[in-house]
Amino acid sequence: MRRRSELLPIQIPGTFVSLYRRLRVRRASNAENIFLRAVEAVIAKFKDPNVVYMVEASSKASSDVVQPVILRGEELDFDTALPNIELLDKAVHNSDQKLLPCAHFCLKNKSTPELFSVENADIIQISVLLNRSEKSPKCKAPAVEYFPAMEETRLLIVDFNLEVLCYAVQGIPLMHAVSKLVIPGLVDQLNLMKKMTLPNLLTQHPQLHPYHFSLPGIAHPITVAYELNYGETEMKQVDIRRSLHLRLGLPFDRPLIRIANALDLSTKDRSSNSSTRRGSSLLKDVHIGIPSSGVSGGSVSLVQGSYEYYHYLQDGFDDSGWGCAYRSLQTIISWFRLQHYSSIDVPSHREIQQSLVDIGDKDPSFIGSREWIGAIELSFVLDKLLGVSCKVINVRSGSELPEKCRELAMHFENQGTPIMIGGGVLAYTLLGVDYNEATGDCAFLILDPHYTGTDDPKKIVNGGWCGWKKSIDSRGKSFFLHDKFYNLLLPQRPNMV
Repeated sequence: MRRRSELLPIQIPGTFVSLYRRLRVRRASNAENIFLRAVEAVIAKFKDPNVVYMVEASSKASSDVVQPVILRGEELDFDTALPNIELLDKAVHNSDQKLLPCAHFCLKNKSTPELFSVENADIIQISVLLNRSEKSPKCKAPAVEYFPAMEETRLLIVDFNLEVLCYAVQGIPLMHAVSKLVIPGLVDQLNLMKKMTLPNLLTQHPQLHPYHFSLPGIAHPITVAYELNYGETEMKQVDIRRSLHLRLGLPFDRPLIRIANALDLSTKDRSSNSSTRRGSSLLKDVHIGIPSSGVSGGSVSLVQGSYEYYHYLQDGFDDSGWGCAYRSLQTIISWFRLQHYSSIDVPSHREIQQSLVDIGDKDPSFIGSREWIGAIELSFVLDKLLGVSCKVINVRSGSELPEKCRELAMHFENQGTPIMIGGGVLAYTLLGVDYNEATGDCAFLILDPHYTGTDDPKKIVNGGWCGWKKSIDSRGKSFFLHDKFYNLLLPQRPNMV
């Protein structure tokens, strides 16, 4: 159990940590010494009496406007040891800004969660400003100094964008949060970037940028500094990610520390619990919170990760009666997007048809038609657009599907991707199974693309458009038809990081 905490993202623009020095050509040792001294000078600036730390609430979700707090370097306490810092009571008002607790920026409309998580933490944004003019009563104009070069020289510019993420309990005073958490974090990150820059100081202009990741099985975010001169798919960057996966005990078959996986700590409304994905009006993860399946003693195996719910009549497009497999494919592709395996847009019906024509599976007349597609066509499209391979399971009758529950459970445990089920003229998306291995009793978690209503989660769940289905329900009615054969498309998770 942990106390409610705050996340303190500190962003330092490159202009603050730009290192400009005149270096003599072919004197690498000179360049390195000057670079190291420049880094030490920047570190000293963090404790400069004239440095300014502006502390402000990052979220706009609260109705209460919390004014930013200005802390100056001369007001900070660098002597008190962290264990000796007295935590402050949020209820006690203090007019001295530097003695305000971090709780001053907490949202009053948030209930205290039992466990810490990035989603439940309040975010306090801290910006670092340097007062170069100090408090001089005289007006000072910018000055330019001229240093004549006696031999051939070059200008070396190194820009570092620092972004540090710290934890602070609510009661810690702001001045101690800055002096004991923020500044040491900045120093550590700058020293890390110094080590990454030194080997190629004179041959490459570094573009280092830190990113923060919330990873499975790790209680706190991890920060990784990436060299942006390398693309994410270049082998050097891939090797770095593989090494990090190994060190952190992460699986090697899914991207977890790509830039797209990084935490978004930008200013935004964090109070919303909307089920829609940012930039999309589609519902996401509609199966969460649905009633149990009714299988006694069963083991539930579910899709791993998020997906979007695609169904009939979305986007003003009438595909009622023929587009269910297209919609199931769109849901599957949305899963690969949301897990950051691909950044392509979810294709339209026409784009799906175009892909099948491009590979020679269909004639050009297929484009713009209302023809059905099945599991095999879906596998072709996934291979062409995403490079994803698929496994196909065939059953001669819907009555045989319960015999595949163990295999389907293994798929969700190991692969975790949504499954398309096609039988007769109907297609469904399978999100999980509940299977009792001893009795053979099982249920299928079905996401039905035949839904034509509004995107109302309660209406969808209460209407049975997303829910557990048994092969034969309590009234003796079969969900899967006994006189139809079924193909199940099991997309395989790409082996990539």
